[in-house]
Amino acid sequence: MALLPIEQALDHYRAAVRALPTHRIPLELALGAVLAESPTARIALPRFTQSAVDGYALRADDGAAPLALIGTAAAGSPAKVTVGPGQAVRILTGGMLPDGANAVARQEIVERTGDGIVLRERVHVGEAIRHEGEELRAGAVIARSGQRVTAGLLAALAMAGIDSLEVYRRPRVAVLVTGDEVVRVGEPLGPGQVYDANGPLLRAWFVEHGYGEPVVAYVRDDESALEEAMSAALDSADLVVTSGGVSVGDRDFIPAVADRLGVRKVFWKVAQKPGKPLWFGMRDGKALLGMPGNPAAVLVCLAVHARAVLAHLEGEEGQQPAWNSGVLKTDVEADSDRDRLLRMRLDMVDGMATLELLPRQDSHMLSNLASAHALVWLPSRSTAFTAGERVAWLSI
Repeated sequence: MALLPIEQALDHYRAAVRALPTHRIPLELALGAVLAESPTARIALPRFTQSAVDGYALRADDGAAPLALIGTAAAGSPAKVTVGPGQAVRILTGGMLPDGANAVARQEIVERTGDGIVLRERVHVGEAIRHEGEELRAGAVIARSGQRVTAGLLAALAMAGIDSLEVYRRPRVAVLVTGDEVVRVGEPLGPGQVYDANGPLLRAWFVEHGYGEPVVAYVRDDESALEEAMSAALDSADLVVTSGGVSVGDRDFIPAVADRLGVRKVFWKVAQKPGKPLWFGMRDGKALLGMPGNPAAVLVCLAVHARAVLAHLEGEEGQQPAWNSGVLKTDVEADSDRDRLLRMRLDMVDGMATLELLPRQDSHMLSNLASAHALVWLPSRSTAFTAGERVAWLSI
């Protein structure tokens, strides 16, 4: 069986996975969700013409003549006066510009004289003023459907008067950790057993990326037990992720059980290292990602493949995952048969991401994650990659 290139695997996700239904939620609950509408400003920004500095609102054509103070304007407390010739209003940053005024003199160029002021410099019409609607007019589009809500976007939406959003429902995730050799940390180890890293890794990754607590089940190497657990997971979740049991060994039951449960296989085995035995299928809009059992392979499959599937379930626009560009710090060996996905240290040098290969890259090794910032994609080829060569990377 020919191995599937990573690019084609990403194309398969795009073709097979459909976005989940949408719902309207309060703005404060929308962080991390993907927009299913293009929200528009309900008010202008700024909502009213205001001062950009602490100073004095006045008429610019009064020049440097002494001016009488007739009031004060602060943010939220407008001056209920009209500025006439020879008059000024003390105004603070964000305060509404009073009627009659057409400029603000910053306080650093103003001298107080009892009940009045004298300018040490002339000001011009419009100086130090934020005009109504200069940032956004009411009705202007603030963000586009398919865009993920960040903290900054949430703040912009709130300022524009938007209190709820139509978004795609966040995917529900179930995790199956398989293997008789896997023991949870804190329990005694028997002969041939190892502590489980995949369960904590999978749980933490989904929580870290905003999907909440996944349902995690541990399944022994028994075909009937796996079928029962996988059936329950497919009934309850939009994305089911398994670790282990997906290759061609005597106890690798994932492909056969998935087939019996009606999961349509889209592909099996990807030309990548680590993570070659990856299995992907769909059933009634539900996605199943069968990942290898080695922890580093699980991390790679999460960063590249799970991220892509989740983005399509949420209706996110643009290339997924979104690769960054950087340069290699040292030469790195290539693989002529499979793409390599390597953990590296990232530094910014003169505005460019510089990537340094870390030791201990085998699929069962995770200790270098204490120093790894990036997962670097090196396409298969016969010649080594050289220092200074541009490569694609994801943050991990």
